[in-house]
Order: sequence, then structure tokens, then C-alpha cells
Amino acid sequence: MEREERRPRLPFIVRLLVNALALWVATRLVDGVTFSGDWMSMLGVALVFGVVNAFVRPIATVLTFPLIIVTFGIFLMILNGLMLILTSRLSDALGFGFHVSGFGAAFWGALVVSIVSTVLSVMMRK
Repeated sequence: MEREERRPRLPFIVRLLVNALALWVATRLVDGVTFSGDWMSMLGVALVFGVVNAFVRPIATVLTFPLIIVTFGIFLMILNGLMLILTSRLSDALGFGFHVSGFGAAFWGALVVSIVSTVLSVMMRK
């Protein structure tokens, strides 16, 4: 039996730092995505974002799968924006100082976070 080759996964702390940096970049580039806090608070926001994406996003993806198929995957961008809004609400409740003002900001913020985290993750693997 041949051994299957797997992509190496980034360690938890590296993924947390990548998420924190991607979220920080979104606060700098997207109007309506704001952050007022220190770097420890941003790590808290990144942790909340990671938990939301690990537990809530898969459930939401399964529940909206027909809509994702009908829109040829474009609905995933809307889902990403909703996950960023949820991260904002939870972070506000925890006092981390991360806020998304509306869906438009969440949509563009999620796009920035996706691009930055993808680029950083690829760079970290090499």
C-alpha cells in the first residue's frame, strides 16, 4: 500500500499570526472594518475568527450548499462576509475592539482577509 502524501499543515500559532495579520490588513484597507486595541487584542480577534471558521462556517456551508451550487460558488463570498460579521459581533462582546460596520464592509474585508491569509500561508509553507 502506497503512502499518501499530505500537504504540511501550519502550526496553530503560525495560523493564528497569519489570521491576525490578515485581519489587521483588512482594517487598514477597508472602510468600515476597524480595530482599536493592542496586538494581544488582535490575537484574540484572530482566535475568535479561527473558531468561527472552524465550527460555524462548515455548518453554514452545508446548510447553504444548494445556493452555493446554483451561484457557482459565488455565495461562498457572501458566507465569508457573514463569518466576518459574526467575528465582529463576538469580538465586540468580548471587548477586543474589532468592528465591522455593515455587510459591504464585511464582504470586502473578507475578500482582503482571504487573499492576505492565502498569500501568507503559501509563503509560510515554503
